[in-house]
Amino acid sequence: MARKTSGGGAILKPPERKRTQPAQVGALLAGIVAPTLAARGLGQMSLIADWPDIVGADVARYAQPTQIQWPPRGARQDPNAVAPATLVLRVDPAFVLEAQHAAPIIVQRVNAHLGWRCVGRIAFRQGPLAPTRRPRRVAPAPSEDARRQAAALAAPIADDELRSALARLGARAIDREARRRRREPI
Repeated sequence: MARKTSGGGAILKPPERKRTQPAQVGALLAGIVAPTLAARGLGQMSLIADWPDIVGADVARYAQPTQIQWPPRGARQDPNAVAPATLVLRVDPAFVLEAQHAAPIIVQRVNAHLGWRCVGRIAFRQGPLAPTRRPRRVAPAPSEDARRQAAALAAPIADDELRSALARLGARAIDREARRRRREPI
């Protein structure tokens, strides 16, 4: 089977097929974000994305990873031995002392997340942090009265799963409306 080539001898690639289905945003962003993170030594996007889960919400609120600095590989070093890297964190100035005390724990958690001992120490850079998203507030459970009202309204629906889902949704809507009415001035 002969390959198609251009006039200069380069092999032509077949045209890419257009997507007929929508793509996930995360899949599209990975191709854009990965080179930027790799340039800073952050080979895994999960270190940034899962930072609050790795170090805990308290530390993540005041410290964010910015870079992993790998030591240069000398010609005389064993090629199989890898020296540990330095994780650079941007830290809120008021939190630096506490972050220094928590450094061994942060190193341990980052290494556990990455699956090998790649970080040996942490360097702190004081400065403003990028805003973090706040955890989503969980709505309170609906009252028993609202549940009864919603169940009575959804009773004519034949499908059990649909009736149950609409009853839960209705109970929350009834409670929300009741709370709104209580807040309104008379």
